[in-house]
Amino acid sequence: MATVNESERPLGEALTDPSLLAAHESSPSAIFPSFTTTTAWSLGLALRSRILSLPASQRKPALISIALATGGEPHVIFQCATESGTVPDNEVWVRRKRNTVLRFGMSSWLMRRKMIDAVGVGCLEEEFAKKYALPSSNGGSVADDYAIHGGGFPVRVKGVDGVVGVIVVSGLKQEHDHQAIVEVVKDFIEQGGK
Repeated sequence: MATVNESERPLGEALTDPSLLAAHESSPSAIFPSFTTTTAWSLGLALRSRILSLPASQRKPALISIALATGGEPHVIFQCATESGTVPDNEVWVRRKRNTVLRFGMSSWLMRRKMIDAVGVGCLEEEFAKKYALPSSNGGSVADDYAIHGGGFPVRVKGVDGVVGVIVVSGLKQEHDHQAIVEVVKDFIEQGGK
């Protein structure tokens, strides 16, 4: 029987019901009192520590990226790998998940769960691209600028309309990418969120 290291803390189960996910994303536990570069730095380090505390069954090298939504191109204000082993594809997934959050104003996991409720799991990416008329640069059926995989999460600030930034984790299982962000954001905001 495998023993669990005292410092290892597994992630909880990610929500899958779109209405519960949407309610959580607009709840006080997911809305920052303010959001600055200092906030992003502290939050990014907290995410890295949380991912490094995962048991071997959930932990893989991951890329963490936090960007501000600045009108044109997102402005990355924090980015790091949790440990050796990330690959260039992680950066591609970060960009695609971030674009989904910025375009649709919700987490990439919530968008995925909404699509699963609407069309099922077969050909999910193709149905997503078709439903929202999302282009593919190579003429294929998958939108290469957007991804509906867990790990992109909106930054909302109390008293500010819309999404002000995006937190992305890429490298774990997609539900773990999402859940790591949810848990760290909740703890971070409960502790003052600055």
